[in-house]
Amino acid sequence: MSQHPVPARPTAAFVGASWVALVIAITAFAVGLWNADMLLSEKGFYGTLLLLGLYSAIALQKSVRDRAEGIPVTGIFLGLSWSMVLVSLLLVAIGLANSTLTLSEKGFYGLGYTMALFAVIAVQKNVRDLAAAGPAPQPAKPAPADVDPQAAVWQQR
Repeated sequence: MSQHPVPARPTAAFVGASWVALVIAITAFAVGLWNADMLLSEKGFYGTLLLLGLYSAIALQKSVRDRAEGIPVTGIFLGLSWSMVLVSLLLVAIGLANSTLTLSEKGFYGLGYTMALFAVIAVQKNVRDLAAAGPAPQPAKPAPADVDPQAAVWQQR
């Protein structure tokens, strides 16, 4: 059996930045859909594609990392994860290419979508690294100073 090194604990700044990026991307995408002048079914299509892309990106990141760490992953699950990420990207691209949105709106949705996929992968990596690293180390308590018995007598009064 081979032992895998424990991954380094991600910094709080990186964990926070990845969560902030994910929240911004999902919020921007949702607000854009809410305010868009398109059919409700079209809004549902893009919203569903966002959920499909997020879930498949998490599944793919987990599968690839599991394999790298020697944890068994079936080929069919890895293949499905890859195919769902590619299908979601392809469907977003086809949907945006055929939509009546302006070019700037198409760019907004495309960038929001890819930012959300990237951010969810970073969040998943951080969650897994934090779990593998264990609890955060506690700062060392300072050693008690030598107590002067005379000072202790004066402080009691």
